[in-house]
Amino acid sequence: MNNIVFGIITIVLCSLGYYFSFNYPKKDNYQIAVLLLIICGLVIRLFTAFDFYLHFWDERYHALVAKNLINHPLIPTLYENPILQYDYKNWVGNHIWVHKQPLPLWVMSLSLHLFGFNEIALRLPSIILTTVGIWITFEIGSKLFNKKVGFLAAFFYSINGLIVEITAGRVATDHPDVFFLFFIELAIYFSIVFAQKDKLIYNILAGISIGAAILSKWLPALIVLPIWLLIVLEFGGFNYKKIAYNFIILVTICIIVFLPWQLYIFNVFPVEAKYEASFNMKHITEALEGQTGPFYYFFDKIRINYGDLIYLPLLWFFYDLYKNTTNKKQLILLVWFLVPTLFFSIAKTKMQGYILFTSPALFIITALFYFVLSEYMIIKKTKWFYSLILFLLIALPIRYTFERVKPFENINRNPKWVTDLKKLNERKIIKGILFNYCNEIEAMFYTDLTVYSKIPSKELIIELISKGHTVLINDDGKIPNDIKQINGIVIENLEVSNQ
Repeated sequence: MNNIVFGIITIVLCSLGYYFSFNYPKKDNYQIAVLLLIICGLVIRLFTAFDFYLHFWDERYHALVAKNLINHPLIPTLYENPILQYDYKNWVGNHIWVHKQPLPLWVMSLSLHLFGFNEIALRLPSIILTTVGIWITFEIGSKLFNKKVGFLAAFFYSINGLIVEITAGRVATDHPDVFFLFFIELAIYFSIVFAQKDKLIYNILAGISIGAAILSKWLPALIVLPIWLLIVLEFGGFNYKKIAYNFIILVTICIIVFLPWQLYIFNVFPVEAKYEASFNMKHITEALEGQTGPFYYFFDKIRINYGDLIYLPLLWFFYDLYKNTTNKKQLILLVWFLVPTLFFSIAKTKMQGYILFTSPALFIITALFYFVLSEYMIIKKTKWFYSLILFLLIALPIRYTFERVKPFENINRNPKWVTDLKKLNERKIIKGILFNYCNEIEAMFYTDLTVYSKIPSKELIIELISKGHTVLINDDGKIPNDIKQINGIVIENLEVSNQ
């Protein structure tokens, strides 16, 4: 279906859904209201995810590793069968791939195994997680404050353009950040339920969730620990002995979940694991791969990712908390948003997705400010001014959703270069190696070939053919004549991506 037609249908359906969802809270029917938010959020995510090609950064790498994990879940590989020499320090071209934590890759691998090697199966876990995240945001906002705040926060989560785009794999950091966001939020939700109900199972689930978050994107997940302490102090009514006991259980469960994988890779892949551990630390002290910015980088990015007026809710929030520093509910939001943001602001390497897991806190803060301003407006004469701010608090995030989702742009969502690769795979080439193809990672996802972007020496090609390999070379018009004349090579004319 044409993207514009598909986009119009999506926007019309979602506009109606969101309109009715905002009517149900007036009837105190939050179940249907939130259900409509979830349905509309799912429709937006499906629309955006239906790009029938892998995106350049970083989705294609995650996709290939996930595909390879199907055959050996405990051996993560990028190049499954490397023919040429590789540098284990080069995460975009090595063999053993421990560049990222494994949980998102395992789940994507399972999805590919169940639903086939296609882009939608790859993105399905992220679609499900960020759709469920709408409900979790409502629950957290409701339990910390009230259902009105929870509902509006869930709406912001539902339509947030960055979350939708990352879910679809369109921007860097993609699916691991989705998993990280989900399990951080899930851990906070279980922490609240544990504090309210005083049932051990919820504390265990919170510990599992923190461990799962670490297995998604490493140690920033520990931000949940101080949040957990604030939650049990606010809701639990526990004495300090009971708090310490349950904290030990929380940390122990968390360690049981995430530590085995770390021990395993350092034992089985010691060279790669040691290097990646040191590489992770370099994010703090070095600007890696050109991904950097000033100290205020993230404070500037939130304007684009959460609406230009996000600074108003934040200023009000900081001032209100300053007046009442004992408000633990607001302290929870402060720690959730500010501590990670300051940490990553100090780090030299910066990418917008690094603080994605703080977004529910921003949604709840914005929702709180919205209702405070709504009540304040009633007693003021300049109601039009406050009405304008309230309108913009909702309208500006929606604007950025349109800009990211691109429902009215004429986009080719099923490009020929993918079709060429799929047709190539239908030929069932035995021990195939494709050279001179610049989208080598995508090609290895869509085919069973080993693929390189360069042409090796004539001698190596002859040697590979003598060993029973089928050598294919993509013709870009620059193949040397002596290579073309090698007996047994296959010349292909494959279109390449222009990403």
